[in-house]
Amino acid sequence: MTAERPEPFVSIVVPVFNEAAVLPMLLPRLRGCLDGLRGGGEICFVNDGSEDGSAAWLESESRSDPRITVIDLSRNFGHSIAITAGLDHARGDAVVVMDCDLQDPPELVPQMVELYRKGFDVVHARRRTRRGESPFKRVTARLFYWTMRLAADRSPEPHVGEFRLMSRQVVDALLVLRERHRLVRGLVAWVGFRQTVIDFERPARAAGTTKYPLLKMMGLAWDGMTSLSAAPLRVATLLGMAALFCGAAYAALAIYVGYVKGRGVPGWTSLVIVNVFFSGVVLICLGLVGEYVARIFEEVKGRPLYFVRRDDPRERAAGSKGGPRP
Repeated sequence: MTAERPEPFVSIVVPVFNEAAVLPMLLPRLRGCLDGLRGGGEICFVNDGSEDGSAAWLESESRSDPRITVIDLSRNFGHSIAITAGLDHARGDAVVVMDCDLQDPPELVPQMVELYRKGFDVVHARRRTRRGESPFKRVTARLFYWTMRLAADRSPEPHVGEFRLMSRQVVDALLVLRERHRLVRGLVAWVGFRQTVIDFERPARAAGTTKYPLLKMMGLAWDGMTSLSAAPLRVATLLGMAALFCGAAYAALAIYVGYVKGRGVPGWTSLVIVNVFFSGVVLICLGLVGEYVARIFEEVKGRPLYFVRRDDPRERAAGSKGGPRP
């Protein structure tokens, strides 16, 4: 049996993008959470290019509370990159990632810490319900997780967002993975280690509006699919084989009608249908290949994932540069 771990120093990483309405409600609950942690902790807010005063409010709060660190990114780099920036700067033995909208209750953190102390390296918070979401959103979420289970080598835990605790060993493993198109929950599944879940009732968003409308959700799903699996390319191959089979069957039918029955195939309709079908399949396959080639092109340029506009003085003193830990 694994020996119980000591009380960890906990870093809570919170990406922020235009959340000025909810931050005053979130911060007191986060402070209360830290007060209850026997090993102590810190809050790493990552300002992902907010334009609503969130950055100024966080800077003001950080000056009065040494437990608060603000990583101010130079522009909006996206949710997954903001999480990565927070992981880069987090100093904790255990790191909790949570969203800013209070749909991830900070009061769950002590339960996560207890499971960490029992030997688990990743503790996922799994939603029992999805309050405040439309039926369409719930159906598409189920479809996403079902597709990922079929396609990905290691699929993310169903009905789990980015709310989780990770041990330092898992965080260091994630920081080695510097790919640009990243689905953090998928990368957590890929690195492995001992993982478990706790269930909770997910409340509705406390204030503000969702930062993931339909198009962004579709983009997130596509990033997850293409970064964790080559299944779309295999689908393109299957489409090509199916088209070849249909074309061969149609050619056999045309030969039979023309030479056995003694009459030609009348009209151009069938030819147009076949031409459109095959052209469509070819274009789909080329598009899928092009998508992967474009992602290879973006990766080989080797650009940094993000830039920090202002470093927290405490981070500079600790030697953090906003890149992967050595």
